[in-house]
Amino acid sequence: MGNKINDPIARLMGLRYKSHPWHGLEVGDSAPEAVTAFIEMVPTDTVKYELDKVSGYIRIDRPQKYSTVVPALYGFIPQSFCGDSVARFCMDKCCREGIRGDGDPLDVCVLTERTISHGDIIACVKPIGGFRMLDGDEADDKIIAVLRNDATYHGYDDISELPHVVVDRLKHYFLTYKDMPASDDGECKKTVEIVATYGRQEAYEVIMRSLEDYKCHFEGLEEILRHV
Repeated sequence: MGNKINDPIARLMGLRYKSHPWHGLEVGDSAPEAVTAFIEMVPTDTVKYELDKVSGYIRIDRPQKYSTVVPALYGFIPQSFCGDSVARFCMDKCCREGIRGDGDPLDVCVLTERTISHGDIIACVKPIGGFRMLDGDEADDKIIAVLRNDATYHGYDDISELPHVVVDRLKHYFLTYKDMPASDDGECKKTVEIVATYGRQEAYEVIMRSLEDYKCHFEGLEEILRHV
C-alpha cells in the first residue's frame, strides 16, 4: 500500500477506531456561535477527571480534596489551544505583561437543567460568555455556555442574563478547585484569580483565537493523520 489512504478507507477506519477527543472531533461549522464541547466531568463527580492528551482517554487527575464539586458540565472545545493569540488578548484586556497560554484546549462549562450521569460525551453548546482566569502567569479562560435546546437555559444569550447565584457558583468553583496545601518544601501553589467576566462577543473572540492557536501549534497534524 502506498503512503496515501483514500477517503473511503479513511472513513471506514473512523468507524472502527475512536477519534481523539482533542484532535479528531470537529468544532462545528457554526463556530463560534455554536460549538462542540467534549465533556470530561459532570456535577456528580467527586473525582477530578481530565483528558490524557496522548491517548485521548479520560484519566483520574485527583480526588476532590474538599466538598466542592463542579456546578455544571465541564470539558473543552476540540481543536482549540490556549497559546500566543489567546495570551495576547488576555494581556491587552487586563493590561498585564508576561502572560502566556496554558498550552491546553480551551475549557468550557456547560449549563443545563438536566442531570447528565457521566462524562466522555460530546454536546452541541451555545457560548454566552466567560471568565478571564489567570493561573499564575498563564491564561486559563473558562468559556460559559448553555446546552443547545435546553428547556431552562436555551433562552439565555449572554452571561449577563444569568441569575447572579449561578455565576457566583461557577466563580467559586474555579477559584477553589485547585486549593491544595503547600508542598513539603514550603512552596505554595500558583495563585488563581478571575480578573474579569466577559460576555458573548468577547467569548467568541477567545474561541476564534484558540482555534487559530491550535492551527499554528499543530500545523500539519491533519495531513500527517491523513497519511498514517
